[in-house]
Amino acid sequence: MVVSKESPASALFEEGVVIAHVGQGIAVEHDDKIILCQPLRKLETVAVGDKVLWTLSAPGQGRIESILPRRSLLARPARNNKIRPVAANIDAVFVVIAVEPYCDFLLIDQYLAVCENSQINVALILNKLDLPVPEALENELRIYQELSYQIHKVSAKTGSGLPELKLALQKQTSVLTGQSGVGKSSITNVIVPDKNVRTNSISETTKHGRHTTTAATLYHIDNGGDLIDSPGVAIFGLADLNRQQLAQGYREFQPFIDNCQFNDCSHHQDKGCAVRAAAEDGKIAMTRYQRFLKLTQKMGG
Repeated sequence: MVVSKESPASALFEEGVVIAHVGQGIAVEHDDKIILCQPLRKLETVAVGDKVLWTLSAPGQGRIESILPRRSLLARPARNNKIRPVAANIDAVFVVIAVEPYCDFLLIDQYLAVCENSQINVALILNKLDLPVPEALENELRIYQELSYQIHKVSAKTGSGLPELKLALQKQTSVLTGQSGVGKSSITNVIVPDKNVRTNSISETTKHGRHTTTAATLYHIDNGGDLIDSPGVAIFGLADLNRQQLAQGYREFQPFIDNCQFNDCSHHQDKGCAVRAAAEDGKIAMTRYQRFLKLTQKMGG
């Protein structure tokens, strides 16, 4: 229980964590109980993973009074060029890729750049190791390994590598993301075996019928740690990054950026661009550099 210094009238707030959006309400967990809350209208959008202060507004119902400071935030593009918070207080993002369908490396580089700018640890999970791994995929993954990105190799089908992955998820709040068809749900179901039971529990407790939200949901992992699962592919995007930040999000660009002739270098055809020269000299992987150019075009520049 938290005592407010601001107003004696609302002296007692409870602290809780947002675990899901259910209908128009927000499921908040407090002392192993789930309560359906409504946020004060003046509050910004509440995200799954947010720590909040709430008060009881009616039997079994609460009101979110404030959002506590966030240590990190992932957002996605919303209407009118705005961004919408998706998940807060995240320590690590795990980008799931698979032997098949073929890897969308443009999406991977986008995720990595956003995490680098948000100071969130990021790693890759290669699923479907029960299938033969194409040489082209191995070669591309080697580039990420050389950049010190961790790659967890697993098979949701055989269970290979999953105990090690579960250990990597301990004592932190993690998000799984990735393109469709890579087996994200299969991995989540192994890590959170009672996922459906917990999902139903949210629905029953909040009296909202079936928990049908397409937004993120936070689950506790039995060996410690939390996992935020989102059915959406583009759980976060480049919405709040500019071109300079995107370039900073490429680890291998960082030693060269300050050597560019111009401070506002776009790293395309600019005169004296050290990043482009490094790519042409083989110091930066040309495939990553070309995807950077594509992403800047996507950003409209």
